[in-house]
Amino acid sequence: MEFIYLAIPLASLFGAIMAGFFGKVIGRSGAHTVTIAGVATSFILSLMAYNYIVLEAGEVYNQTVYTWMVSDGLRFEIGFLVDQLTVMMMCVVTGVSLMVHLYTIGYMRDDPGYQRFFSYISLFTFSMLMLVMSNNFLQLFFGWEAVGLVSYLLIGFWYKRETAIYANLKAFLVNRVGDFGFILGIAAVVMYAGSLDYKDVFEAAPQIANQTINLVGDAQWSVMTVICILLFIGAMGKSAQFPLHVWLPDSMEGPTPISALIHAATMVTAGIFMVARMSPLFELSETALTFVMAAGAITALFMGLIGIVQNDIKRVVAYSTLSQLGYMTVALGVSAYSAGVFHLMTHAFFKALLFLAAGSVIIAMHHEQDMRKMGGLRKYMPITWITSLIGSLALIGFPGFSGFFSKDSIILAVGESSLPGSDIVYLMVLAGVFVTAFYSFRMYFLVFHGEERMDQHTKEHLHETPWVVTVPLVVLAFFSVVIGWMTIEPMLFGEYFKDVIFVKESHDVLSSVGEHYHGQWAMIQHGVASWPFALAMAGVGAAWYIYMKKPQIAETASQKFSFIYKMLDKKYWMDELYVKVFSDGSRALGKGFWKGGDVTIIDGFIINGSAKLVGWFAGVVRHVQTGMLYHYAFAMIIGLVGLLYWFATPGA
Repeated sequence: MEFIYLAIPLASLFGAIMAGFFGKVIGRSGAHTVTIAGVATSFILSLMAYNYIVLEAGEVYNQTVYTWMVSDGLRFEIGFLVDQLTVMMMCVVTGVSLMVHLYTIGYMRDDPGYQRFFSYISLFTFSMLMLVMSNNFLQLFFGWEAVGLVSYLLIGFWYKRETAIYANLKAFLVNRVGDFGFILGIAAVVMYAGSLDYKDVFEAAPQIANQTINLVGDAQWSVMTVICILLFIGAMGKSAQFPLHVWLPDSMEGPTPISALIHAATMVTAGIFMVARMSPLFELSETALTFVMAAGAITALFMGLIGIVQNDIKRVVAYSTLSQLGYMTVALGVSAYSAGVFHLMTHAFFKALLFLAAGSVIIAMHHEQDMRKMGGLRKYMPITWITSLIGSLALIGFPGFSGFFSKDSIILAVGESSLPGSDIVYLMVLAGVFVTAFYSFRMYFLVFHGEERMDQHTKEHLHETPWVVTVPLVVLAFFSVVIGWMTIEPMLFGEYFKDVIFVKESHDVLSSVGEHYHGQWAMIQHGVASWPFALAMAGVGAAWYIYMKKPQIAETASQKFSFIYKMLDKKYWMDELYVKVFSDGSRALGKGFWKGGDVTIIDGFIINGSAKLVGWFAGVVRHVQTGMLYHYAFAMIIGLVGLLYWFATPGA
C-alpha cells in the first residue's frame, strides 16, 4: 500500500508538470488528457485506499517517507498519515477535482491559457492531497502554503483584468494574516512538545494543557488555549471565517471551474480539516472551542445575509460557501467534529454542482453573470435547470437530500451543547436556515423562471451546454442526493472516526443526538416536523412570492430599508475598513518611517552627515598640506619634541 499512497499525490503532480512545462509540445488535447489521466489515477487509487482502510479494516498507515533535515534534535520530515479521515478527504478532493477537470474542457475551450489552466488545477489537487495526507506540521504547512500559492495564480488567471489582479492580491494578503497566526501556533507546538509529528504532539497534549504562559501584563494564559487559537487563526484565513473572510467573494474573478474547486473541496475546507485533525488539542481548551463556535456562527448568519442582495450569480454561490463554512466551524466549536467533516463532504458535491451549473448558465448567456438579465432559462437548459434544483434543495437542507442529513445534524448538535453562548448560536444557525433558503431560491427563480430578461441576440442563441459540461453536473447531482444516505450512520453515529477524532465525554454532543436517531427515514420524518424545515420552506416561499409574484416588493423594500440594503451591499463596510485602517494606515506608517527614519536619520544624519563631517575634516587637514619644506621640517621637530617629552617625563 505504501507505493499506492505515494502515487496518489504524485500522479496529479506529474500531470501538472507535463501540462505546465511541455504544454506547447503536447498541445491542448495533450494537456487535458495527461492532467485528467493523472487526477483520475489519484481518484482510483484513493478509492482503493478507502476500500482497504474502511471496508477491509486495514492497518492505518503512519510512516515517514523521507527526512529532510535534523536540526538540534528536531526532525523535519515528509510523511503520510492515512486513516479514515484522510481517505474520505482524498476521495472527495480527487473526485470533485476530476469532475472539474472534465468540465474545464468545455468551459475553457477557447481560452488562450488552456494548458496553463490545466497545469494549475492539477497542481492544486496535488497540493491539497499533500495537506490532507500529512502526518506532521511541516508537511501540513507545505500543503497549506501550496494551495494558497496556486489559488493566487488561479484567481488572477486572467491577469490582464485589473479586478483579477486586485482579487488575487487581496486573497494573498488576507491569507498572510491568517498564516502568520498559523505558523506562530506551529512554533508554539514545537516549543512545548519538542516535535512536529502529530503522534508525538497529541501524546504530549495533556502535559501542555497544564502549563501557562504570560502574554500581556500579569495574566496567565493556558498554553493549549494560545496554541489552538493561533492555529485557528490560520483556519480563519484559509476557510474564510469572519473577519478574514473578505478575500473569498472576490476570488470569483477567476474562471468558474477554479471557483468550484476552491470553494467546494479544496482550499476553503483545509481549515475545517485541520481543526478536526487537531481535535486532541482543541478538546483541552473550552476557551478555544467557544472562540471557534462564535466565529462560525457570525460567519454562518451574517455572510448569508449579504447573499440576499447580490446580483452576480457566482457571488451568490460564493456567499453561500461562506455561510456553509460557518456551519462547519460551528460544528467544530461544539465538538461535533464528525458532523462538521460530514457537512464538508456533502457540501463539496452540492456546492461544486451549483458552481458548475452557474458556469453552464454563464456559457449559455455569453459570459453574462447578472441575474437581472436572465430569467426563463428552464426551457432552454433543462439539464442545467434540474441539476441546479437538486443542488439548491441539497443546500437548503430539504429532507432526503445530502445537505439535510449534515446540516440538520449540526443544528441538533448545537442544541445539545453547554458551551457559553451556545443558546445564542443555536438561534443564529436556525435563522441562517431561512436566509440560506431565501437567497438560494431567489437565485434559482431569477435565473430559470419568470420573464425572459436577456437581449434578443442572446435569446436566439440560447441552448444547453455541451456534454463535457452537463455530464459532471449529472454526476455531482447524483451524489448530492445519495451521499448523505450512504454515510450518515457510520460517520456520525457509528465508529468510522473512532481513534481518529478525539472528543471528551463532557463535550460529546453527538452521542446525545444519536440517542434520538433511528435511521434515515425516521430522521426525515422528524425533520419534516422540525423548525429547520419550516424555516427553509418559509424562505423558499418568500423568495417565490417576492421575485415571481410581486417583484415590486423587493424594489420597495430596498428603498424603504435603504440603510440595511446599503449595509449588506457594502458588505458591512469591511473592505472600506481594511483599506482605511490597514492598507492606508500601514502606508501612512511606512511613509512616516521613511521620512523620519530613512530620509531624516539614515540619509540626513548618518549618510549625508558623515559625508559632511569627512568633508569638513578634510578641509581642515588640507591646510596642513602646504607643499613647503620648512613647514614639514617644523612639524617633524614639534613631533620629535613631543615624543621626547612623553618618554622622558617620569610616570609616562
